[in-house]
Amino acid sequence: MATIPVDRSPDSTLALLRDGYRFIGERCDRYGVDVFQTRLLLRPTVCLRGRPAAVLFYDPDRFQRAGATPLRVQRTLTGRGGVQGLDGPAHLDRKGMLLSLMTPTAIRQLGQLFDDEWRARVPVWERAGPVVLYGELGRMLTRAVCAWAGVPLAESQVDRRAADLHAMIKSGAVVGPVHWRGLLARRRAERWLVDLIDRTRAGALPAPAGSALQVIAEHRDIQGRPLPRRIAAVELLNVLRPTVAVDRFIVFAALALHDHPAWRQRVRGDDDAAETFVQEVRRYYPFFPVAAARVRRSFDWQGYHFPRGRRVLLDLYGTNHDPRLWPEPERFRPERFTGWRADPFGLVPQGGGEHTTGHRCAGEWITIDLMKRAVANLTGTMRYDVPPQDLAVSTRRMPTLLPSGFMIINVRRTA
Repeated sequence: MATIPVDRSPDSTLALLRDGYRFIGERCDRYGVDVFQTRLLLRPTVCLRGRPAAVLFYDPDRFQRAGATPLRVQRTLTGRGGVQGLDGPAHLDRKGMLLSLMTPTAIRQLGQLFDDEWRARVPVWERAGPVVLYGELGRMLTRAVCAWAGVPLAESQVDRRAADLHAMIKSGAVVGPVHWRGLLARRRAERWLVDLIDRTRAGALPAPAGSALQVIAEHRDIQGRPLPRRIAAVELLNVLRPTVAVDRFIVFAALALHDHPAWRQRVRGDDDAAETFVQEVRRYYPFFPVAAARVRRSFDWQGYHFPRGRRVLLDLYGTNHDPRLWPEPERFRPERFTGWRADPFGLVPQGGGEHTTGHRCAGEWITIDLMKRAVANLTGTMRYDVPPQDLAVSTRRMPTLLPSGFMIINVRRTA
């Protein structure tokens, strides 16, 4: 039986924070393997990358999610008791609840709300000075997803709610004040949504039929019980927060259009070209760095032993940049997706595996639709200039973001 290579550091937490998205990949390259063991937060952790590793990682007979995500991440990013930490029938039931919201009609409705928000902002941008796209997108997506989800949101609350959703997204992999802001934001948001759940259940707040608020408030688990009010709030946030996080992908799409201007014309009015472009943005740019699981029961794989209870991280960024899957992975080449057959274990920017039975993000279709609409607006609804600014994409910051937020000037509507 081979021994899993062990990273030399007594604890690699600081190295993970320093190296960011390339932490796992650099060490896999160093040891010439796709699996190694280290210590993170003083706990033995196995790190994996690549398609075979993804197939293994999403095997529910070998891995579980309960107890895998560090508590500091649950307290800020994912919430405690949400679908991400469930297994077996409870996970399938909760995942089915969320997937019931993702019908083609519902996705189009959310997309139309986003389009309406975008077109309403263009005249404002025309009269403004420099526009920071990231900040604008956060508010636009917050308004759109709350309207779609049946969540009442006064205009006076938009900035606060968008800021709290952003704070949760930023805070899972950091320490210090940014993390503390994420903790406070999570508490405020859960209190806000617990109140809405209570009022909906009491009949004081009529929720639109089929909306996320109505479906989650009225859902009953496999034992026929309504979700605890705080858990219902967590799952409602699992609709709102990831949708707002799409603003990062949209900023990367704007950057890609700027860096590869030939694609502006190619995607305009061409849905197939827009699809390939969006998929390459999702593959190429850093989004979520890793996924976490625990070994359900001891097993051997490729000559390595995985003991029961061991935490395992799958390198999502490294798998999306694996040259065995993606020739010239550091080049932005949307044409690689022409005729591509979807591979649930090869393209994993929002997790891998199957949507219905596994832990792949339920909102992935929403992400793709919103990105395609954003690309259509960036190339068709308006014109703009990109002034000099810092457009470097750091792979050390998790989650990463352009320092400038992508600034545009001289916005003008097209005919």
